[in-house]
Amino acid sequence: MRNVENSGIRRWTAVCLAVLVAAALAACGDSRDSKNLLTAEEQSQRTVNLFSPMEKTDPDAENVARSASDLTVAMAEEALGVSVAYRTYTAESYQDKTYDEVALDRVRNDMDDLYLLNPDTILLLGAEERLMDLSGLESAKNLREIIRTANTVDGKLVAIPQEVVAYGLFINKDMFDRCGLDLPETPEEFLECCRVFQENGVETPIGANRWWLETFVFALAYADLYNGGNTEAEIAALNRGEARYSDYMRPGFEFLQELIDRGYIDVEKARVSEAIEAEGPDFLAQKTPIVMAYWGAANTETAYGKTDFEMRVIGFPSSRGQMPVMPMTGFAVGADAEHAEDAMRVLDIMVSDEALQVYSETNRVISPSRNVSVECVPALEPLNARIEEGIYVLGSNAGMKVEQWGNTCLIVRELLNGATVDECMAAFDRLQDETLG
Repeated sequence: MRNVENSGIRRWTAVCLAVLVAAALAACGDSRDSKNLLTAEEQSQRTVNLFSPMEKTDPDAENVARSASDLTVAMAEEALGVSVAYRTYTAESYQDKTYDEVALDRVRNDMDDLYLLNPDTILLLGAEERLMDLSGLESAKNLREIIRTANTVDGKLVAIPQEVVAYGLFINKDMFDRCGLDLPETPEEFLECCRVFQENGVETPIGANRWWLETFVFALAYADLYNGGNTEAEIAALNRGEARYSDYMRPGFEFLQELIDRGYIDVEKARVSEAIEAEGPDFLAQKTPIVMAYWGAANTETAYGKTDFEMRVIGFPSSRGQMPVMPMTGFAVGADAEHAEDAMRVLDIMVSDEALQVYSETNRVISPSRNVSVECVPALEPLNARIEEGIYVLGSNAGMKVEQWGNTCLIVRELLNGATVDECMAAFDRLQDETLG
């Protein structure tokens, strides 16, 4: 697994972080807590160091509008009388080192207090017992069960996100209507839609890139695992090696291979294309009726927030119908952080219901708290309905000993490069054997 992580997951990290965390964070000034008896000078020395992938804006700009995350940090600073100091990652500063590599090094060397981490990093550091158990936080009581499942390592809740990221299929409903097609629920219905589109002159029904085709795989692989009522037992069997990841993954890879063989995906283009940049123009120009993207892409004018057609965002085809796929990043506190106590308090406020309401309303995203909800745009209603019903699969799960999102992405890319399904399944078997020792 280490070889895969070192060679490939780092290539995924830049895209994952760019997608899941869009806004830049701003450094915040100190505030005085009336209950704190320390002098102003002593108070100013209470600092929590936050390491994140975002650039820092001008720390002296007190009246500049802040991003959603900035607003929650400001709430914590004012309530606690601490200052959050931003230590940010830039590719220029670290040259060939990816964010994951730098984050691992900084946590292992206790260089910061609070960290924004990717799923694979959360799994590694949680297993190494380098992250605090957050289950005792007051705000943790309000978390959706999906958050606990995805961020629990060896029984400890080691990370909490500020949003739940959901991936779905972005559909040009006008093109579906013109061809007399209902929105697909199952793999068979999806294949039939693609066949009809080609017969009606649509050369490539699915716009794809080199990062997100694994979403089809997750929907087909884990529809029953996460929705069949036996999730914990099935994951435990995988972690013991009694069940094989390859058995779960095979239907998804066979489905992708069929899409490739039938020409529904332009594999040559997909293997070199970045997310949205390549498939986006054809989708917006109504040349391609189907693309895959994340929840926030429907909220912004720079992606698919403004279209000249009726758009719907639905789940991926599965045996249980349209299936949302949900990976997530999370905030974590270093187990041996210098300011761990203050960092825990800051995080508790940042992920409180009050702060998450502000964050969710600002970014119009799904909240990790079961008590917080915001009205989504009409295009997202089909995807949101499934999530509210509790029907979804996780694309990342720290409770699985084999990291999911990054590794599956890399093996899907091997399929795009000409590997057979059997060769891809052998790669999953090697990963599982190496991870479990």
